[in-house]
Amino acid sequence: MQKILFSLVFVLIISSCSTPEKPKMNDLAEAYVKLVLEIGQYNSDFVDAYYGPEEWKPTTVILDTMPAADFLTRATHLIEKVDALVTNSFPEIDKARHRMFKKQLIAVKTKLEMLSGKTYSFDAEAKLLYDADPPHFTEEHFNKLLETLEEELPGEGELSTRYNDFANQFIIPKEKLDTVFRVAITEARKRTNHHFKLPENEDFVLEYVNDKSWSGYNYYQGKSKSLIQINTDFPIFIQRAIDLACHEGYPGHHVFNTLLEQNLVDAKGWKEFSVYPLFSPQSLIAEGSANYGIEVAFPGDERVAFEKEVLFPIAGLDATQADTYYKILGLMGQLNYAGNEAARKYLNGEISREEAAKWLEKYLFYAPDRALQRTRFIDQYRSYVINYNLGKDLVADYVKAKGGTVDEPEKRWAIFKELLSNPHTASSLK
Repeated sequence: MQKILFSLVFVLIISSCSTPEKPKMNDLAEAYVKLVLEIGQYNSDFVDAYYGPEEWKPTTVILDTMPAADFLTRATHLIEKVDALVTNSFPEIDKARHRMFKKQLIAVKTKLEMLSGKTYSFDAEAKLLYDADPPHFTEEHFNKLLETLEEELPGEGELSTRYNDFANQFIIPKEKLDTVFRVAITEARKRTNHHFKLPENEDFVLEYVNDKSWSGYNYYQGKSKSLIQINTDFPIFIQRAIDLACHEGYPGHHVFNTLLEQNLVDAKGWKEFSVYPLFSPQSLIAEGSANYGIEVAFPGDERVAFEKEVLFPIAGLDATQADTYYKILGLMGQLNYAGNEAARKYLNGEISREEAAKWLEKYLFYAPDRALQRTRFIDQYRSYVINYNLGKDLVADYVKAKGGTVDEPEKRWAIFKELLSNPHTASSLK
């Protein structure tokens, strides 16, 4: 009898001592999700997607003003509790979960502070929200790139005018937009599914909208379903079909959210991944992988070949100048960081909105109305702009460093899938 009692006591002691920290993480995850959803009631951009338990959605009545002090206190306490967790015995994947969870919480707290009126410099904001250190480029750097373009662009007169005159022959006619986009998405989906074996029920709805500060958006609905919207305020050039098909769909945002839901929320029960706060480190991975995914899905010359052979004829465009066009687009891509510098200067109060728009006209060749629309995006999303180019560069470097090069396409797809399916932030990619 004593032996039996001793055994029972021993089992109870072992059970209590061996209780891992994971249940605590799960409790904190639940509190985090509920906090993010509550904040989202007061700011429409705060929550990008939610596909967790229905009963976790807020039931409280929305107040006239956001209870920022209460939200900040709750966020601070969650950070303290996450810090207090002992992670020494955690497997590496759980340590990665813990690290990302804390950075997500810091971002939530930072955005709350900003919504309450606190201001940060562009670089400080990017670090706190996205775990990233944005690079700096001088105006001289961009001027040298413009000199290179001067030699490549045909015609005479202002460089931006020559570019727009040349590029305008590659605008997709409005009546062909839907057909071109659906063919591009179908091809991107086929290529992605060949490597990822996506859930059979995955699908999307495609809509065309107006009066937005962005060109495309993916609203992930959960259960492998997305709403993809394309903004038709301005002319859409032929290369944007593949860009948006991959970025918003395959293997971009739609696939990224599908894999997170499938591998982390459903398989592991990590409920913090059931909510996606937009202004967080997750966005750098989301946007960076979505942009890099274009090259993964259409490597080397495959993209231009597909566009010339398939999309150009559907759009009714002449493909004879396509090679020159894509060479110029490649050079234009090197000017991409000029948009970040415009945002940095504008948000730091160094230049006005009009001056920021002029900068975008000069270095990115935006038409005046398009440049002003872009400043609307900067107003709304602020330092978020770094996630597209810096995010892409960090993701590309990470995949290549692990052996995922153009001449190793299978390995590149495998590493890319691992990246999309696990907890990562900018600092973990280095």
